[in-house]
Amino acid sequence: MAQINSNATIDELELNPNLQKKPDTLTKIFFRKFTKNKLALIGAIVLIIIILLCVFAPWVAPMDPDKTSLAKKLAAPGKEFWLGSDRFGRDIFARLLYGGRISLLVGFASVAGALVIGTTIGALAGYYGGIIDAILMRFVDIVISIPTLFLLITIVTIFQPSVDKLIIIFAVTSWTGTARLVRGEFLTLRSREFVLASRTIGTRPSKIIFSHILPNAMGPIIVAATLLIGGVILSEAALSYLGLGIQPPTPSWGNMLEDAQSFTVMKKAPWYPAFPGLLILITVLCFNFVGDGLRDALDPKGD
Repeated sequence: MAQINSNATIDELELNPNLQKKPDTLTKIFFRKFTKNKLALIGAIVLIIIILLCVFAPWVAPMDPDKTSLAKKLAAPGKEFWLGSDRFGRDIFARLLYGGRISLLVGFASVAGALVIGTTIGALAGYYGGIIDAILMRFVDIVISIPTLFLLITIVTIFQPSVDKLIIIFAVTSWTGTARLVRGEFLTLRSREFVLASRTIGTRPSKIIFSHILPNAMGPIIVAATLLIGGVILSEAALSYLGLGIQPPTPSWGNMLEDAQSFTVMKKAPWYPAFPGLLILITVLCFNFVGDGLRDALDPKGD
């Protein structure tokens, strides 16, 4: 990027327009890098559409998702039921929208909780080091060594599953990767000049951690959070498919798949399981694409 020379004359500025250009802001640089990744851009657009449809489900859905009509069960897609009906005669499209609200809520809220736990533990371990680092990281190793799916099934079996309990369960089992990532970033950043200067003037450790170091480590954390949301949505769908997640009649993409696994449904309405499965696939793929795009856009070494 050309910079204006302090010795440049007015004539030189008029003849060379490049000298008059202001440097790009960080926001412009971020969006330029992000939009270069076409898959990430498409994924972000698709995600925004899915999220908006789910958020405004009461206005978008053609009918009540819990309205039953046994006379119209397993109806084929048509004018009345855009994506067909399930084995109780409920509109599949409406249930997909309302189920998406639950699945996305569990994903976003669980990851928010996991970020709080993981960031706090990783920041303390990376900043202080020594015995504190050793104790916290051994605790992380213990949690990681426990099979996640087995732990989830065990906890859900003990506590009756509900939306709020699932959010807490996923939050307390998904933070370990974030903790390791934040610890690594803090180990790198704590020896930088601005941190040493803050210590020299007597700044409190809590302010150094959360006001100086953490903002500089947000890039990798945001990328990790984006990828983690997709993983949580998959885990919730797996638990609901096993009958251990969101319980009917409350819809979620996972329990809609579980509801469609009977032989009768597969024979008479093969399109039914395709729709929630396809939404799970598209949503998780889009989160992964967006995560890749954010990683490239937030990389200071990138173009």
